[in-house]
Amino acid sequence: MKVTVVGAGAVGASCAEYIAIKDFASEVVLLDIKEGYAEGKAMDLMQTASLNSFDTKIVGSTNDYSKTAGSDVVVITSGIPRKPGMTREELIGINAGIVKEVSSNLIAQSPDAIIIVVSNPMDTMTYLVHKTTGLPKNRIIGMGGALDSARFKYRLAEALGAPISDVDGMVIGGHSDTGMVPLTRLATRNSIPVTEFLSEERLTQVKEDTKVGGATLTKLLGTSAWYAPGAAVSALVQAIACDQKKIFPCSTMLEGEYGLSDICIGVPVVLGASGIEKIVEIELSEEEKEYIKNSAEGVSKTNGLLAL
Repeated sequence: MKVTVVGAGAVGASCAEYIAIKDFASEVVLLDIKEGYAEGKAMDLMQTASLNSFDTKIVGSTNDYSKTAGSDVVVITSGIPRKPGMTREELIGINAGIVKEVSSNLIAQSPDAIIIVVSNPMDTMTYLVHKTTGLPKNRIIGMGGALDSARFKYRLAEALGAPISDVDGMVIGGHSDTGMVPLTRLATRNSIPVTEFLSEERLTQVKEDTKVGGATLTKLLGTSAWYAPGAAVSALVQAIACDQKKIFPCSTMLEGEYGLSDICIGVPVVLGASGIEKIVEIELSEEEKEYIKNSAEGVSKTNGLLAL
């Protein structure tokens, strides 16, 4: 299993590190446009191999896409990160051009690869890859929902005073501060609905904290977060590489599912060796249907800014 990660910044490097430590890939290629940057990150990571007991080979490259040839999975993290006060949507002008060029170069070298999109605004960048590459929909995956759900579970565990291994929950909808739909109604603590433990007011706070999870970290850090995004990507890559058939909420092209069409937005999917193997349609309440409809309208508005 060969994995390429484009963008050797904080998110890309964390992603490569987590993939290597899990030791399911034979090779990870880190690629960046900054001279020597990916090579340095790869060397630094390889010097942890004996300490962290992994045999994955990590290779760095400065914009040489030939090094990525034959990749099974490619991850696009490249683009400018958010700064405090900046929305994901404000990144579209610069990042769209980057993602379009990167995806084209990757497919030229690895025509059978599965693409995972991380660059923001993530749902729109996933849609862009669909429209510009012509790849089957199962091979293009937007990462956002997996990260948002991890942040949701963190906030739930915090509110419950429970170990996070006890908690399960999912976020669907757009990967934006206003578009996320945390499904508090379906969240559980060891199979018991969290509504048995938390008041409606506390659950509303959990929901709102989840929706601004990225913005909260950007304000604290001065830039986008990287540990959780890197871990979320590595979980998706592992599900594909190991054919795990795991369910994650991911941004995928919808063609009538959830009453939506010609849009990429976060919904639960089964991930396996061929990428997205099934879109899982769950029964939503009327309120949740309205939330995801509003979320889709926001994503569609951002999609309209693309120069396709």
